[in-house]
Amino acid sequence: MTLKFTVSGRIGKPVAEVFEAVVNPTELSRYFTTGGAQGRLETGTTVTWAFADYPGSFPVEVAEVERDRRIVLRWAADEQGASAYQTTVTMTFEAIEGGRTLVSITEEGWRETEAGQKASYGNCGGWMQMICALKAYKDHGINLREGMFA
Repeated sequence: MTLKFTVSGRIGKPVAEVFEAVVNPTELSRYFTTGGAQGRLETGTTVTWAFADYPGSFPVEVAEVERDRRIVLRWAADEQGASAYQTTVTMTFEAIEGGRTLVSITEEGWRETEAGQKASYGNCGGWMQMICALKAYKDHGINLREGMFA
């Protein structure tokens, strides 16, 4: 058994605009990282993300960025009681009909334990919420997460 998931959604904007909304910390902070994002997503960097619903700030290692196509991140698995290890997040951006963008996010690498499974479920919901918030922000100018958690 491999603990892995993929979530996807269609955003009504061109790939370059959607991609920039993810790699740019100012943009990302407007709809997803409710506690703020520090650092642009660029290959080989480590940035910091903070969330109002999850106390603290978290280092995010940027393993790969292929402009307008793909982002690969590594960050600590949120598995209670486990020794530290990382999962890998891969985001892809695909131009589709009507000038829209298909965003897919896959995360994998949890330990095959009950705690790893639970942590993967939590992140799956979080990434789907990120895609929904991205859509609301880019398509309608709405921040879905504003006031949701604090």
